[in-house]
Amino acid sequence: MKLLLTLLGWCILSMDIKAQTGSIMTVTGPIRPEEMGLTLIHEHVLVDFIGADQTGEHRWDKKEVLSIVTPFVEEIKDLGVQTMVECTPAYLGRDPLLLKKLSETTGVQIITNTGFYGASDNKHLPSEAYTETADQLAARWIREAQEGIADTGIKPGFIKTSVNSGHLSALHRKLIRAAARTHLKTGLIIASHTGPAVPAFEQLAILESEGVHPSAFIWVHAQGEADLAMHVKAAQKGAWVSLDGLAPSNIEDYATMLENLKSKGLLHRVLLSHDAGWYSPGEEKGGEFRDYTALFKDFLPLLAARGWTKEEIQQLLVINPRTAFEITVRALR
Repeated sequence: MKLLLTLLGWCILSMDIKAQTGSIMTVTGPIRPEEMGLTLIHEHVLVDFIGADQTGEHRWDKKEVLSIVTPFVEEIKDLGVQTMVECTPAYLGRDPLLLKKLSETTGVQIITNTGFYGASDNKHLPSEAYTETADQLAARWIREAQEGIADTGIKPGFIKTSVNSGHLSALHRKLIRAAARTHLKTGLIIASHTGPAVPAFEQLAILESEGVHPSAFIWVHAQGEADLAMHVKAAQKGAWVSLDGLAPSNIEDYATMLENLKSKGLLHRVLLSHDAGWYSPGEEKGGEFRDYTALFKDFLPLLAARGWTKEEIQQLLVINPRTAFEITVRALR
């Protein structure tokens, strides 16, 4: 009987995944990939750095957060943005209901996540990250993908995890294995806060050992790797190279990184965003908020001056995001 119930549970889960395959999951429900439109793939609305053992929704007033953040999101809607990927993970300020209200208020589609964040020396990991196996962690994240986060009914549209900047620890290897197993059951792409190439390629090796194709992996903060040949190597493997710290002060550097990949015929493996925001609980009025506009006000004019075409910009901001975040299992054959 226990085996029958287990098989029945997996059958129901498989049916749920099948129903979502080919869609993009937002906080207000699934949409077709072509409805995603112009997308910022790595931004934040609220981030709480106090630590996993102290954070929680008691730390912020949703009405105040909305009053502060809404104008910034409305600003990018006026610039043509249709979707924003909100990358704040659990135990760092993820608030699905806040994001849903923000989406409904502004009309911008928002995507949230499942997974655990291991960087910052594990400060943002809950106790179960240490005590549970990779399979047990994966089961948690699969359940969120199937049933929704907590009792909200809101489902994640990707897996967010992270590692420290050096060689992977045993704990972080477990997180990546859990992410791999979650991907194979849900089709959600894995976005891992990484930085340098060493942990990026160690993660790719783990994913491949688990039967996951590199195209299921977003190398978050790839701009943290100075050797641009590593960007090319990762993209050639099929991984997504995410240049996601764009600001007015670094647009020349970003143009150089993009043109390096473009020259190798790899523009279709690149993602671009600001990693901007955010409301910070504990600071007066949420502290200083960095807007999401440098891409439009500073960077796109620079690319246009360098001869980039509308088709190339569409590849970066429309086609690549919907290809990356479309729910589909990317397994090694």
